[in-house]
Amino acid sequence: MAYLHHTQADCNTTAPRPRLGLRHYLALWQQRRNLARMEEWQRRDLGLSDREIEAEASRAPWDAPEAWRQ
Repeated sequence: MAYLHHTQADCNTTAPRPRLGLRHYLALWQQRRNLARMEEWQRRDLGLSDREIEAEASRAPWDAPEAWRQ
């Protein structure tokens, strides 16, 4: 089996974002589910409003933070 090796100069700079693996999607889904299940005192401790938590928890697993894709 042949393997292609590319340098950064060979890569297209307008390429789509890298995809995350299934483990990352599952981890993100679980984190968002746990965030939605937090009690009021935990939410206050994080400094997040109910609206912010609801917005984050309702995001799709493939809608990952930009830092995860780097």
